[in-house]
Amino acid sequence: MHRRFSTTPVWLLLLPLILAGCSTAQSTYHTEGHAAHEIAKLSWFMTILFLVVTAVMWVLLFFAVTRRRGTLSEHAPVDSGGGMAWIAIGGLAIPLLVLSLIFILGLRLLSAFPIHGAHGAMDMNHGAMNRGEVKSPDILVIGHQWWWEVHYLHGDLDQQFTTANEIHIPTNQPVDIELESADVMHSFWIPGLHGKVDLIPGHINFVRLEASHVGSFPGQCAEYCGAQHSHMRLLVVAQPADEYAAWTQQQVKPATDPTTAIARAGEQTFVAGPCSLCHQVRGTTSGGRVGPDLTHVGSRQYLAANTIPNNDAYLEAWITHAQSFKPEAQMPDLTQFDGRQLQGLVAYLRQLQ
Repeated sequence: MHRRFSTTPVWLLLLPLILAGCSTAQSTYHTEGHAAHEIAKLSWFMTILFLVVTAVMWVLLFFAVTRRRGTLSEHAPVDSGGGMAWIAIGGLAIPLLVLSLIFILGLRLLSAFPIHGAHGAMDMNHGAMNRGEVKSPDILVIGHQWWWEVHYLHGDLDQQFTTANEIHIPTNQPVDIELESADVMHSFWIPGLHGKVDLIPGHINFVRLEASHVGSFPGQCAEYCGAQHSHMRLLVVAQPADEYAAWTQQQVKPATDPTTAIARAGEQTFVAGPCSLCHQVRGTTSGGRVGPDLTHVGSRQYLAANTIPNNDAYLEAWITHAQSFKPEAQMPDLTQFDGRQLQGLVAYLRQLQ
């Protein structure tokens, strides 16, 4: 038994770990939207071009290493000037041609996407859409260290609402998103739907998302923004139009009143305690704006900017020991609650659907 294990190639032993690490990887080659599809075509072209150039270089290196060298008497003097054509073609002309081609293709790709239009609106430049037609954004996303604030701006003021970290969109419809930063530079990246777009302090950027089918598409802040940059994740949920409309109507409503004694006690703990200083729950007296709006936090799939599941156990752990999950985040450890208070808080927050 020992002999068989010792002769097993190391890479075979590491393969399960490698595959496990790739199981949650985000890829620009797996696309679910128009913009991502166009980006993927350029990515595939660059990847194939890179592999071809690499193969040619290895062939040339192999030729240089294995060819007959001869003797010193058979070679021309060092200063004879030979080989200049190789330098001019291989070292200058071909790289210039390749880089120029990629640059031109990149500019063509950029021209296919919406750009910043007049007075903060979107320039509708998408497929057959006419250049110059402008509209207001549907969603405003503000990047914080280290979470995403999401404002839905469509409709009248009484139809607008705020959520966090989870963006819902209807399928097969373009959704225009305005991007801002509340602190440092961030980068909005949903690989399956679009490329990276930066959030720059004092500057407004835009992106248009369009999902071709129903699904959940993970994203990530793609610009290093501090200690918890890797834990600043994002989730886009694409739904059929009718389900999306039902979801928005639910999100517009204030928080549901707790129906159990333990949840009602949890509401009192939330409103009277430190939670209300940082978080808002519409329909209650809590009005904090430091952290995410929690009016419908129970309906979200994940907590802590999509880094841990939204269930009773993780919610309790997040409330009491947030710094263990995300050191240096603004959410402090709240260890002052006794067991009954903590149980009530969890029950109250979980029923906020």
